Amino acid sequence: MNLRTLFKLDAHGTDVRTEILAGVTTFLTMSYIIFVNPDILSTTGMDKSAVFVATCLAAALGTFIMAFVANWPIGLAPGMGLNAFFAFTVVKGMGFTWEQALGAVFISGCIFILLTITGVRSWLVAGIPKSLRSAIAAGIGMFLAIIALSNAGVVVANPATKVGLGNLASLPVVLAACGFLLIALLDYWRVRGAILIGIVAVTLASMALGLTRFQGIVSLPPSIAPTFLKLDILGALHAGFFHIILVFVLVEIFDATGTLTGVARKAGLLKDAGNGAKDGQSGLGRALFADSLAIFSGSLLGTSSTTAYIESASGVQAGGRTGLTALTVGLLFLAALFIAPVAAVVPTYATAPALLYVAGLMMRELLEIDWNDITEAVPSAVAALIMPFTYSIANGLAFGFILYAALKLLTRRAREVHPALWVVAGLFLLRYALFPSD
Repeated sequence: MNLRTLFKLDAHGTDVRTEILAGVTTFLTMSYIIFVNPDILSTTGMDKSAVFVATCLAAALGTFIMAFVANWPIGLAPGMGLNAFFAFTVVKGMGFTWEQALGAVFISGCIFILLTITGVRSWLVAGIPKSLRSAIAAGIGMFLAIIALSNAGVVVANPATKVGLGNLASLPVVLAACGFLLIALLDYWRVRGAILIGIVAVTLASMALGLTRFQGIVSLPPSIAPTFLKLDILGALHAGFFHIILVFVLVEIFDATGTLTGVARKAGLLKDAGNGAKDGQSGLGRALFADSLAIFSGSLLGTSSTTAYIESASGVQAGGRTGLTALTVGLLFLAALFIAPVAAVVPTYATAPALLYVAGLMMRELLEIDWNDITEAVPSAVAALIMPFTYSIANGLAFGFILYAALKLLTRRAREVHPALWVVAGLFLLRYALFPSD
């Protein structure tokens, strides 16, 4: 069976050349994660080289699953936001081990698979209002922004004001600022791989100035042993992990569903193909199942939750319509395993501009909130603001859901609240009642 038949290229009006070029395009726009993810997760004590390998393998495996199970042109990799939650909230903020955090990712993947198979996922997604979904995305963006500004040295701790301005004359800050400007300009000019180019440019400048040392470009992949199968599932079943697992599941569900439906619509994959809407929905179901399997697999390899990437829209724009695009992306992530020396030399202030730029793009979700309705606007604003100010995505979600339910109830608009939101809000309220200081 050839590629044209395997991926049904004729039925989707595409060809091998177009699909491969689309895959290269998608890879270039999302490949920054192979530098950013190890940089973030290594702050927990995880071996940076092993996380680099786990990132590439998880991205490749997840994308292969998407290619062959769903036949959709979507790339997967460890998700931005969830990796920050993993490192800065669960491990550094709450004091759990990274092994326990991996265990929580594994459990959330199992739950996600179960929810997808049973159809409960659709019920949960339908129950969360659009305003809160937008607030979650914007809040995660602000959370990423404060991490990025801190890594760049722009924001520093201040005992009097909590945060303060760093030394803007220091070379890392100057390089980070230049990197951010370069990414913005390249993206404005629609240059493919703008974020990746920005990271590489700052890294090269850092080496030229003697701030970091050149270690080569190509080598055999490092060992994945320090993170492979190191998850602590029993430790993750600790009572304090209840709401952590809940947050992983909720964010994975919303992020995956929103990305997959958005990209699929752009590719025309959810349109009626002659067999009714059911075909489109079953395609989405297979894609979500592939996404949940990727989360499960990534935790075993040693990385935070894997998810579908919105950057896949760039490949769709280039003509990608089938799993051959995804297959190409996966193969390129495998090839990236051999550039470990490059990943090892990338400083945090080189990935900071990428984080900040992604954060800025996520802020546009605030436009989707109905600011004229207090019962929608206030919970959304609080959810988004709590995330950066408490350094926790979990707290933001909890405050948003609880406040939304409370305001609707007290304004006699309880009928507008879906049963799923009552359940989620109740679970978060129970968590704070039982573990108020965790």
